[in-house]
Amino acid sequence: MATLGSLVLGSPALQAQEDASAERLETVTVEAEALSLVTEGGDDYRVPQTSTATRLDLTPRETPQSVSTVTRAQIEDFKLDTLNDVLETTPGVTVERVETDRTYYSSRGFEISNVQVDGLRLPMPYNNVHGDIDTAVHDRVEVVRGATGLMSGSGNPAATVNFIRKRPTATPQASVTGSLGGDDHRRLALDVSGPLDDEGRVRGRLVAAGQDSDSYLDRLHRERGVLYGVLEADLTDSTQLALGHTWQQNDTDSNMWGALPLYDSAGNPTDYDRSTSSAPDWSYWNGETQRSFVELTQRLSDDWSLRGTVTHLDMVSDTQLFYIGTVPDADTGRIPNSFYLSKYDRHLEQWVADLHAKGDVEAFGRSHQMVLGSDWSQSRNQQSSLYAPAPEDLPPLDEWDGDYPEPDFGDPDFVNDATIKERSLYGTGKLDLADRWTAVVGARMSWLDTVGEQYGSSQDTTLDNELTPYAGLIYDLTDRASLYASYTEIFTAQTEMDRSGQYLDPIEGVSYELGLKADAFDGGADATLAVFRTEQNNVAQPNGSVNGREAYKAVDGITSEGVEVTLAGELAPGWQASAGYTYLEVEDAEGEATNTYIPRHLVRATTSYRPAALAALKVGARLRWQDDIERDRDVADGKTRQEAYALVDLMASYDFSDSLTGSLNLNNVTDETYLTSLKWDQGFYGATRHVMANLTWRY
Repeated sequence: MATLGSLVLGSPALQAQEDASAERLETVTVEAEALSLVTEGGDDYRVPQTSTATRLDLTPRETPQSVSTVTRAQIEDFKLDTLNDVLETTPGVTVERVETDRTYYSSRGFEISNVQVDGLRLPMPYNNVHGDIDTAVHDRVEVVRGATGLMSGSGNPAATVNFIRKRPTATPQASVTGSLGGDDHRRLALDVSGPLDDEGRVRGRLVAAGQDSDSYLDRLHRERGVLYGVLEADLTDSTQLALGHTWQQNDTDSNMWGALPLYDSAGNPTDYDRSTSSAPDWSYWNGETQRSFVELTQRLSDDWSLRGTVTHLDMVSDTQLFYIGTVPDADTGRIPNSFYLSKYDRHLEQWVADLHAKGDVEAFGRSHQMVLGSDWSQSRNQQSSLYAPAPEDLPPLDEWDGDYPEPDFGDPDFVNDATIKERSLYGTGKLDLADRWTAVVGARMSWLDTVGEQYGSSQDTTLDNELTPYAGLIYDLTDRASLYASYTEIFTAQTEMDRSGQYLDPIEGVSYELGLKADAFDGGADATLAVFRTEQNNVAQPNGSVNGREAYKAVDGITSEGVEVTLAGELAPGWQASAGYTYLEVEDAEGEATNTYIPRHLVRATTSYRPAALAALKVGARLRWQDDIERDRDVADGKTRQEAYALVDLMASYDFSDSLTGSLNLNNVTDETYLTSLKWDQGFYGATRHVMANLTWRY
């Protein structure tokens, strides 16, 4: 911990939080790993340690990849109550809100397909999220950009998002937060934590939140509930057991499947009002998620510990959907009968288990850190899509009230059923090579089996002995600045076959990164300048047919390269900031620009200030800016464009006492009009200017 202590010198607020955390956890004898720093209870916009990329306990300067963290302070300051809100704040990440209840995320030109919870990888089918993931249960969210196959297994070379859950505290604490805002927004959150016995060897935490709101979009209404309970018990002085369960329910009425046509039959922009929706009054998207985990940590010695974790996920979706499959008539604005009416149901069940040992090794007169482990996962994804005929046309959407005949779809039929099993062995180490040289190296060996079918396409495939290397080298220019270089990989199995009937090799994702990292502002902040290149190769492309079967060949895919600059931490006493700028170029195998719906220039920034003369007051601002984006039209000639725009949010809070805090949030101050995504050939407008008032009581 000497390195951690030296890192936080010069940051009084962070040091005070560390001291407070130490007091709360003084009875805990087993150190948490991915949870090594609790960000709640302080103002900090950075963490001095992260393990998402490698499972090693490294400072940001010791991690040879670009890492960003959205802390609890940022979440509470700007009321980032969903994953979408958090990732819209994260440098280098774009949030593609293609529908009201389905979202994709991208980084470095690729879809994000990898998620962790407390450092444990969780498979993410279809690279998207249904509904909103509530952040009430999380202490922070860490994002590692680039290929992350070492700890994530298979996926895209985009990024890994790691949710760090809140854990029980060793001293009693409680909070209640109520929020009221525009569009009849109402939210109430409760958080209670502390010891459950006199000695503090058993601790518990309960988090509950409920939200109900209308929308700036016509007819759209959302309800969300979340409940999280966790227990920790010190079974012995060296053994700790943790049990937890999270339940979340999302219910949405009049949600959009797809979105608005962005142009008419003549190619003219439709320019609907921002409130316009393509959803009938009978559409809905309801989802329930239940996630359980058990975790046992055993301290083997002063330098080594062993941890085993098993987690179970059960996710059920029930929807009725309406999709517009054409564009409005240029003369009348009416939309001809080309609609899809669907009942979509889904059941996703996952089991994930991980066992790993972590510790220090003395060799060649130097101390090194190592992790050795194995994990296993099984994901079964069942889907049912039923369709009904569309009986009539639609009037112009901005005149439509959502009235459309509701069909009878019948009962779900889960004929689309596929199971993916993945198991891996992994190892990683931080090697102290010389006084100024450090290496971070590792490898993962994976085995993957898939059986079943999805929408008439066989998913059967087997992949053995897939090696995923990781290598990084860090050179300390000074005690506060380092140069680094890294090479990371990730892979994605393919079900396509070549002309000889053999499965294609996995898609290979490779990231190269060079950068400079420094402890800036007297050690109170982390600064990074990174240059990166990311490649995706062995991508399946059609190659004729053989005996009536379509054949494929593997070709080079997308290449992205660019520059990132980030800064996070305390810039002066009371002044916190987290900011990032990304420049990105994305090209296909022919060197042509591709994925042009992703901004080439991106700025994300949050800042807050607590003046010493009035410590009860905190003010802050959030900026989200991107340059123009575009996409080719699917139906008419031409391109659809979204001009560059900036979204500015403001906040202010005041501590009326040690227990009572009031705050005000004003989002989209300039009332900017913008499309939420151009990933698809349809889109809808983002939220209008809105205000939210909040009151928090703490014990």
